[in-house]
Amino acid sequence: MSGALGRHILCEAFGCDPGLLNDRREVERIMVQAALEAGAEVREVAFHQFSPQGVSGVVVISESHLAIHTWPEIGFAAIDVFTCGDSVDPWEACNFLIRSFKAQNATTTEVKRGVFRHEPVGQFAET
Repeated sequence: MSGALGRHILCEAFGCDPGLLNDRREVERIMVQAALEAGAEVREVAFHQFSPQGVSGVVVISESHLAIHTWPEIGFAAIDVFTCGDSVDPWEACNFLIRSFKAQNATTTEVKRGVFRHEPVGQFAET
């Protein structure tokens, strides 16, 4: 068996709109919309507004999750989009988020999760 169980995109979004990044309701709305844009099925949503600033939250989807942590004071958002299966494209969600938060620059990395290999890649010591 070969392939991966899921795709996990790690996004560093810079130069974002600080007002958006500090608005819990708007961050939540954008994150949920990103999941829907990618074709995901939203299950649960949890977001928190920090004092004096910043928002953290997660959108749980049937296919895994989207998560965000914001630093409005520097216009930065750390974004994760993790999807399993072939029906949802995590890049659709990620690109929507970059546009919606008005990022001037973003770096992204895709990690394949649950990659199956034919040969063992490591060994665990018995205790």
